[in-house]
Order: sequence, then structure tokens, then C-alpha cells
Amino acid sequence: MTTPIPYPCGRMLWPMMSRREMLVRCANGFGAVALSTLLQDRAYGGSLLPPLDVKADNALHGTHHTPKAKSVIFLFMDGGPSQIDTFDPKPMLDKHNGEDPAKLFSVQATQFNNNGTVLASPWKFHQYGQSGIPVSDLFPHMATCVDEMAVVRSMVSEFPEHTFANYFLHTGSGLQGRPTMGAWTVYGLGSESQNLPGFVVINGGLIPPGGLDCFGSGFLPASYQGSVFKPSGTAVANVAPLETLSQLQRSKLDVASQLDAIAASQYGKHDQIDSAIRNYELAYKMQMAVPELMEFQDEPEHIRKLYGMDAEYDKTRIFGAECLLARRMVERGVRFVELTCPNTGNDRWDQHSNLKKGHEDNARAVDQPVAGLLKDLRQRGLLDETLVVFAGEFGRTPFAQGKDGRDHNQYGFSIWLAGGGVKGGTIYGATDEWGYHAIEGRSEIHDLHATMLHLLGVDHTRSTFRFGGRDMRLTDVKGHVIKDILT
Repeated sequence: MTTPIPYPCGRMLWPMMSRREMLVRCANGFGAVALSTLLQDRAYGGSLLPPLDVKADNALHGTHHTPKAKSVIFLFMDGGPSQIDTFDPKPMLDKHNGEDPAKLFSVQATQFNNNGTVLASPWKFHQYGQSGIPVSDLFPHMATCVDEMAVVRSMVSEFPEHTFANYFLHTGSGLQGRPTMGAWTVYGLGSESQNLPGFVVINGGLIPPGGLDCFGSGFLPASYQGSVFKPSGTAVANVAPLETLSQLQRSKLDVASQLDAIAASQYGKHDQIDSAIRNYELAYKMQMAVPELMEFQDEPEHIRKLYGMDAEYDKTRIFGAECLLARRMVERGVRFVELTCPNTGNDRWDQHSNLKKGHEDNARAVDQPVAGLLKDLRQRGLLDETLVVFAGEFGRTPFAQGKDGRDHNQYGFSIWLAGGGVKGGTIYGATDEWGYHAIEGRSEIHDLHATMLHLLGVDHTRSTFRFGGRDMRLTDVKGHVIKDILT
């Protein structure tokens, strides 16, 4: 150790050290500084940090059991993809194509009651992967990932109309104004990201019927509602500060906080005031985090190609950017990310006519990006801790609407899950021979929600919020975990 030299004035003078010695001594110090910073971030420090402030950040429970997944990416296929044209092949439709469905089975009332003949799928199905799961020619890229998927063929909904069905899928209720699954997730678990929202909706161009209430916080505190990002540009409006000096902006925020504190002291605890204060602080942090988040050029070229960001079809590029952004978000600790579809000019997946072109355009937009997302998560070691869900609000009828479309069908449709805690290469449940009604393993939206929360380490029956005189929850008074699709 270098000994200090006494100085006449009583101070100690340290002798000069070589550059090599200085670098050796400082190296460990720099590493310790970096490590201490990382350990203060929940995305890295994890259990080393003290518990979250439950009054400010989340519910009283946290996880109820060991979680399999840390985050969710929800791929919302707005409009209702046809199960019998995607993941649930039905040879009987080929056999009876063009016949009157009423002579073959009982036909339920439909949204428009413009029922035509039995309509065979325009696409062929082939088996893929070691599991041999059949997938239609609509999804050649996703088909290569079937060994990661658990395909649930027996989902049902209580609503045949888009707005109510969208509310039901997102909130567990067909009524407007309930908290969405993303809000419930962040309410129960908080977020591991300190400078991005815990619940983000990436808007590809289509806000679904039902509007922003599909992503709202309902009676939960307003800070749990979804924050809407764009998959390009600055992502959110006004993310760049107008002030030339950071201290000037900080002073403005401090004044706003002081005014909010005065209001709180006068009116007592109030959700709007508390949420406003927290949103101001988060917005301040996002000014640094969001520009870095949106720097897609930092990604290697082969990764951008994997997501289809060089595709000829511009809608593929849009959804590819959404999927890549979702991966970058979960890497940074965002808890729940939902993606909406780009506008292909075909009214979402809602093909009441011109089924072939509409479904092909929509599939072309999402197929390669979704497959790229699954493969990228897998190669980065993130898929085991990220739950990916692919779902629409309902399915389509096995008979035509008019001549070349399909009407809404809530009686049996397909979704799939992959990633954290999901048993890949699995088919669960079944519809009848026409692909019309779920007859085996009938699964409700409440069951999907219960399963998602279970994989996140949350018991859906215990994640509650007192409202309207009773303890409310995402699954209401229903919901069972679909255990057969879990590892």
C-alpha cells in the first residue's frame, strides 16, 4: 500500500502513481458502482431489494406462489380470426361444402342472420414440428413454432358482438368501465421497470371496438391503466422536454407536486391527485428511457429481418416493429404489453365477406413478426419467463355469411399460449366435427385469465379490490386454471 508523505502544513500528500496502477485500483471501483446501480433496479436486483411500497405500487399480496412467468405479451387479433381456417381443421366442411347447414346441424342465431351454405376452408392444413400440430397455410412462419405453443381449441365467449366481447376478453365483464387484465396484473404485482409504465398498449393503427376502455383501470387507481405507445417515431407525444435546462423542468415538476400536495392536504387522499403526481414523475423518467427504447437501429440486421421489418408488405413491417418493441419492453421490466393489429384495409379479422383476401392480408401482417418474436425470445432465454398469448374476442361460423364470408361465433374458437410455464406442442379441448361448438375441455375467458394470473404467481381468487360493497376480481366469481396446458 502506498504510504502518504507528511507535508509541512500538516496535510498528507499522496505520491504520484503510474497510469497502470491507477487503472488497476479504479477498475474494481467502477465495477462496484455499476453493480450497485443495477441492484437498485428491480429488473436486475430482484429479491435483493426490499418489498415494494404496497400502498403506492401494488396490491397487498404480490405473488401467492412461485411464478413461471414475469411478464405477458398479449397479441390481440382484433375482429375474431376463424378457428376453422387457422388452428382447427374440419374435414366435414370439405365433405359438405355448399350444402344447407340447417339440414346438417342446429344453426344458432348469428350477428347478422345472413346465413349461406357450409363453407370449407380455402386453405390447406399441414402438420408441423415434433408435436405434429396442424396449422393452415395462412401461417407458414408461426407453423414453425408449434412446439412452443399450447393451442386451446375450446374457448367460448358470452358475447357475439365486438364491443361487449372485447370488454369481456379484456376485463372479464361485458360491461364498460371494468379494470382490464393488464391493470389487474400491475395492480397485483407492480412493475420491475422504474422508468417505463408497467402496462403498455402498442397501437399498430386499430383501437378495437370499445375504445380505450379495453385498456382502462376501471375502479382501480388510475395509475394502472394502459399507456398507449406507437411502434415508431417517438412512441409517445411530448416525450422530448421543451425546456433547454433540465433543472428548469425539474423546478416546474416540483412546483406541480407542491400544488398537488396542497390539494391533497385540503381534500384528503384522492386517486386522481395521487395518480397525477406519480404520472408526472414517471413521465419525467420516460424522457430518458423512451428515446433509448425506440432505437431499433441498435438491433442487428438479422434480428430486424427476423421480425419482418424489411418485408415488402408495409403492414408486416408495422407489426414487426410492434413485436420487436414488445421484446425490448419486457427486457426492461415492463410487466404487461398488449399489441393491436395494423389496418390492412379489411376491417380487422372481421371478414363478413371476402374471407380469403381479408384473412390472408391480416395473416401476412402478423405471421412472420409473431414467429420472429417467439424465436427471438427463445434464443435470448426470455421465453421461459415471458407468457405470450395470441387471441381474438371470438371465432367464426362454419357456414358462410352471404357467399364468401363468415359471421361471429362465440360457441367455440381457438387461441394459443406460449412461453413461461406453458406446455409447448399441446392441443387442449375440441370443437364438434363442424368446428362450431366446444365439446371437450370447454374453456371460458375467465379460465384464460385465471391461467394467465396463475403463471404470473397470482391466485386469481385472492387478487381482489374492494368496490361497490364487495371484493371484486378479474375472474368475478368464476375461473379455473387450465392445468393440462401447464408444465
